Amino acid sequence: MLDGNDQFDREWFRANDRGYSRPTARSRELRRNATEAERRFWPHLSARKLKGVRFNRQFPVGQYICDFVSRERHLVIELDGGHHAMTTEYDVRRTRFLEEQGYQVLRFWNNEVMDNLDGVLRTIGQALDNMPSPAPSRRREGAPASRFRA
Repeated sequence: MLDGNDQFDREWFRANDRGYSRPTARSRELRRNATEAERRFWPHLSARKLKGVRFNRQFPVGQYICDFVSRERHLVIELDGGHHAMTTEYDVRRTRFLEEQGYQVLRFWNNEVMDNLDGVLRTIGQALDNMPSPAPSRRREGAPASRFRA
């Protein structure tokens, strides 16, 4: 059963998100129309430049498209412009959903990225250092699965 906030979110997305039925199309549009802060920030995350961790930009998680996501480390980085000061309830619901999916969410204001990029990167690096590394799968350990059967 949907509560009022979940219903509002779905209705809002259907009415306002042109890429609702195809999140990849909406993701591409957001990448093409990146904010200045996102354009300045991305070169520091791309190609595993921060702690060797792979990030995707404008990546869909459920009904939301997140600015930067490490699927391997379950970390979402959001860069917020001034309009987010008026949408705090929506951002709280969005963060709660992402955390329920197992993601840690870090939010930074665009002006933080523009004025203190080194500090933002340091904060993200510390968060990555404090996260457990992903567990390796059995298949990657080199032994065929049949060796584990009794």
